[in-house]
Amino acid sequence: MASPPKDKPAPASKSTVDKDLIRELSALLDETGLSEIEIEQAGLRVRVARGGTVIAAPMAPAVAVPQVAPAGITSAAAPDPAKHPGVVASPMVGTAYLAAEPGARPFVDVGTKVLAGQTLLIVEAMKTMNQIPAPRAGTVKQILVEDGQPVEFGEPLMIIE
Repeated sequence: MASPPKDKPAPASKSTVDKDLIRELSALLDETGLSEIEIEQAGLRVRVARGGTVIAAPMAPAVAVPQVAPAGITSAAAPDPAKHPGVVASPMVGTAYLAAEPGARPFVDVGTKVLAGQTLLIVEAMKTMNQIPAPRAGTVKQILVEDGQPVEFGEPLMIIE
């Protein structure tokens, strides 16, 4: 009789990890495109993260596209657009959208003259649409992201001169 009570606590400690919760969080990663999710409930913390190879695949085209486009426009901006004095960097992690809704005209195009405070694009973070304003007046020289592209904090979005 001493053995069954020992066996019962072991499954109880294993049952503190809710496999259904982990499956739900994993499915949520797939649905949202997030790389990791962490929650805490009743003192139990669960973190589900996606492997590096899945993240690297979508990021490669995002890096390749800006390198090809600036090379055709200006070779000086190709090495590092983040160091350009007119760079507009992402203030947050999220998804960049160039228009207010799918199929609508983009807020700006290359060559558009903008005023300080004018909306350049939207970065969606946690289901909140954040308008990114022009930090200064000028002309849009380069758009370094594509519509629907994930962006990181500080990532160059546009160049305004």
